[in-house]
Amino acid sequence: MNIDFEINIYHEDYHNAGSASSEIKKYLTQLGLNPKFIRKIVISSYEAEMNIVIHSLGGKLKLDIIGNHIILTSIDKGPGIRDIKMALTEGFSTASKKVREMGFGAGMGLPNMKKNSDKFEIKSSPKGTIVRLSWVIE
Repeated sequence: MNIDFEINIYHEDYHNAGSASSEIKKYLTQLGLNPKFIRKIVISSYEAEMNIVIHSLGGKLKLDIIGNHIILTSIDKGPGIRDIKMALTEGFSTASKKVREMGFGAGMGLPNMKKNSDKFEIKSSPKGTIVRLSWVIE
């Protein structure tokens, strides 16, 4: 089975934040995958989606299913992550006070993505950040 789709995510679009992850969950559920397995992917997709909304100039989530692998790629248009090592530290956040007051920006996005994926890759520059997560279908 080879399937892929993309969902655009917009900077500061808090009204629709989470809807891409809901679509991914719905889709994976229709495929009949294990709910605990789906949960790992949806946690990661939600964190990726919120990182785009909060920290970037916009971007997209791309979900690919190739054979027995699921690949979730988060691609944004910048401004990039200055210190990836720090960003991977639980609780470290560059979110604004406004974002934190809305209940987001706790500094768990990248750590949760890494913890819930089988494979985690990240590349960042001022032009944008690409996070690629993958899982072997259980």
